[in-house]
Amino acid sequence: MDKKKLQTPSQTIGPFFAYGLVPTQYGYDFDSWVDNDMAFDLKNQETIEITGIVYDGEENAINDAMVELWQDDGEHRLFGRYGTGTDKRNRFFFKTIKPKSVNGQAPFIHVILFMRGQLLHSYTRIYFSDEHKLNETDQVLNAIDHERRNTLIAEKRDGKYVFDIYMQGPKETVFFDL
Repeated sequence: MDKKKLQTPSQTIGPFFAYGLVPTQYGYDFDSWVDNDMAFDLKNQETIEITGIVYDGEENAINDAMVELWQDDGEHRLFGRYGTGTDKRNRFFFKTIKPKSVNGQAPFIHVILFMRGQLLHSYTRIYFSDEHKLNETDQVLNAIDHERRNTLIAEKRDGKYVFDIYMQGPKETVFFDL
């Protein structure tokens, strides 16, 4: 059989895409082909920063995950993507605007996580710790067991929102089936 026509292995999502997300790990002399500044063309908007780390089941930082953020508050539709290995501490970070409430829901951002070892990507949400009133009435957030709800809430620390993602273990982040 001609090797040029062999099928790409299909057992996991990656790490086939890693060189495009964290090119310095593969010897390229630039940081990333993707962008984490979701608010670059929004003038006169207050921006926020979201940062975090993706952890495996043993609470080790994962250095080659891809984190995508999608937000749509009825006024702004924003998208960003960032590879965790781009940062020396394996963090992801995004600059965006805080979404507005839509139809009485608490403001949130969709998160899609791609990483090696997964057959399908994972979906979760980021809610905000300073939205107490709306968080208390949000239908999706309140459908989650009270003990696990905090895994979806980004804490505001030193002017930034911190949202760590745990793939397994006692701190496992709530993921959604779509």
